[in-house]
Amino acid sequence: MTLNETYEFWLNNPYFDTDTRQELASIAGDEVEITERFYKNLEFGTGGLRGIIGAGTNRMNIYTVRKATQGLANYIQKQSVRSKTVAIAYDSRNMSSVFAEEAALCLNANQINTCIFPSLRPTPMLSFAIRELGCTAGIVITASHNPAEYNGYKVYWTDGAQITAPRDKILMDEINAVTDFSQVKTMSREAAEKDNLYHVISSEIDDKYTASLKTLILHPEVLKTEAPKLRIVYTPLHGTGNHPVRRILEETGFIQVYVVKEQELPDGNFPTVSSPNPENPEAFSLALKLAKQVDADLVLATDPDADRLGLYAKDYKNGEYKSFSGNMTGAFLLYYIVSQKKALGTLAANSAVVTTIVSGKMAREIAADYNVECMETLTGFKYIGEQIHIFEKTKKYEYLFGYEESYGCLVGTYVRDKDAIVAAMVLCEAAAWYKYHNISLPEQMEFLFETYGYYKESLTTITREGRDGISKINRAMDEIRRAAPRHIGGIRVIQFRDYLNNRILDFMTDQELPANLPASNVIYFELEDKSWCCIRPSGTEPKIKIYIGVVGSNHTDASQRLTSITDILIKMLEGCL
Repeated sequence: MTLNETYEFWLNNPYFDTDTRQELASIAGDEVEITERFYKNLEFGTGGLRGIIGAGTNRMNIYTVRKATQGLANYIQKQSVRSKTVAIAYDSRNMSSVFAEEAALCLNANQINTCIFPSLRPTPMLSFAIRELGCTAGIVITASHNPAEYNGYKVYWTDGAQITAPRDKILMDEINAVTDFSQVKTMSREAAEKDNLYHVISSEIDDKYTASLKTLILHPEVLKTEAPKLRIVYTPLHGTGNHPVRRILEETGFIQVYVVKEQELPDGNFPTVSSPNPENPEAFSLALKLAKQVDADLVLATDPDADRLGLYAKDYKNGEYKSFSGNMTGAFLLYYIVSQKKALGTLAANSAVVTTIVSGKMAREIAADYNVECMETLTGFKYIGEQIHIFEKTKKYEYLFGYEESYGCLVGTYVRDKDAIVAAMVLCEAAAWYKYHNISLPEQMEFLFETYGYYKESLTTITREGRDGISKINRAMDEIRRAAPRHIGGIRVIQFRDYLNNRILDFMTDQELPANLPASNVIYFELEDKSWCCIRPSGTEPKIKIYIGVVGSNHTDASQRLTSITDILIKMLEGCL
């Protein structure tokens, strides 16, 4: 069917509910809006579905959710597993509970059992439930930190991690093979419960999850005396973190926790922020106001599905609240964990830390200082989760810590995705330990800069909206591949890595080497002064992302280096776009 024929099909077919058809009738004659909604099917990428909520093939709605779930059901039915069961969780976004129910009932209609949380839960708890309940797979309905008009759908496998190659590609083929809505099955909840296919997860999973976190505490003796003294301001940004974060902090002794009331309750419209993203300073405005009122030591924020944690910490010397980037938080937690485990004699000889190719490089220096293996994966925490599974199978390494620049990290292996709840617990423990030694978190971070180097990183995005946006971005990537620059800002490029074509060009030796990572539309430059830059299209939006990292002789020098390289790369890309 043509684009307009597809629109007419959705508009007039009684298969689609009245609200859907009325919404589509309201845009009759608006060719731009009709095109945006119907020029393609909402793509199930390696990160699942993510899109604007609304009627149409290129929107998140019950029909696109059912279609994706039917493809997942077809895939599961072909697997050699004894018990076919899928765990399902959802966050506070608009339509999340509805999409979760639709996914469950589609699976049930395909004779696949589902275990669904009775109310909103963080993404890491979905990962925990999959393994605890022995499920084949898992689904979480969330669009993470995207604006309110978005929602999404992510798939996990039996190890508790998001699906990776080759499983992700095979699943995408199954979903794409569902081309007719007559292929999509569903049933009523009443019938699903009667057939013992639809199950609600009990609070026992919440208790076991919390208990697992508490086993990771390194200094319980310090928490007994110092945790009650620490003042913490926390905002869940209208998301899922409110209860689990407050619970773990209370049960580990942190009794002075002040929650931002305006942002405490779940609300998919996120009325107090333009975007519920702890990476954005604007998201902290209410929390910082409260922090000054109560003289807080720490200010924490989690995104809607509580897998990312943002941080501000008070500098005891001047009373100012300093922001921590995701890379700073990751390096800070890594140092605390390895240094304290070393002191306690519990640091395994084969310990490994896992980061991504776009994460800060201070981790390398810290890991080397403590004889810990440091390895990098492609962007996306699913690749870190994949490494945990590999470590368990091969026994070569023992997973210690993993983090990525986008405010996500994981301590322990009880889940296989980033977890803001455990990050909050360990961060507060570290703050209590350092406060016992009269050290603020900004002071400790400055010590790390002085010791390992003044590392600084940034992420810049260029957006090209509309139907042609993604094709323009892909053309720009191809153009850079064809003529990779040998210098950036007067700094020599040592290596050019093309992960899509599995090649590394070593400009120092003129050799071509394999990249040895899964194929991905990513290009990477390593410069001779330890600077680096990485360019990749967003997997969910018409954006091209530019990651840059430098190390300077001091903070000013690092900032100047970062600005210089950023300006050059933006000009280079805009010239290609």
